Amino acid sequence: MVFSLISRIVNGVREGVKAGLEGVEDIGGTVVGVVKNTAVTTFKETGEFVGKGIEASASVANGAISGVADIGASVVGAINGIVRGTVSGVIEGGGKEDEAVRGAVAQAVQSAKELSLDVGETAIEAVKGSVQAIQEVGGDVTEATKEAVLAAMGAAKDIGGETVEAVKGALESSIQGAKEIIEATKKKE
Repeated sequence: MVFSLISRIVNGVREGVKAGLEGVEDIGGTVVGVVKNTAVTTFKETGEFVGKGIEASASVANGAISGVADIGASVVGAINGIVRGTVSGVIEGGGKEDEAVRGAVAQAVQSAKELSLDVGETAIEAVKGSVQAIQEVGGDVTEATKEAVLAAMGAAKDIGGETVEAVKGALESSIQGAKEIIEATKKKE
């Protein structure tokens, strides 16, 4: 049941994003609204969706990334908007902020690896997009930054190998507070 629902969400968002971006020149500027609206519409159609937490957010991000890739647009260039739209859509659909951030950012990093994209740059853009979304809805930006950095690092660890160092280095050099968040996590381990 859960797999079927998640599969329907990924495919629904994928097709919605493809249709919404078809023929659009400014993908980066348009993708936020298209992903957000597609996510909200998908939530309304699959009422139980929001209860799936992190999986719900990851499914929307996965579908949106696939949709952008399908139309031949730059996925890394659209990651900020994809994650921003995903987080906003999940929250507007009734999801929790922390789960929206974790699911979207982790899926962005995972998808970047699967598509042979720059995982470091993707992690940076995913963290920035999630923080912007939380800021727009009046949420806790500090907590969102922490959740996003930890989600990116968690996804990198799941992938393994040089991905961990690539994501860690990229985040530490580009995201304010990332180094401290990562170091605090190491102390707890």
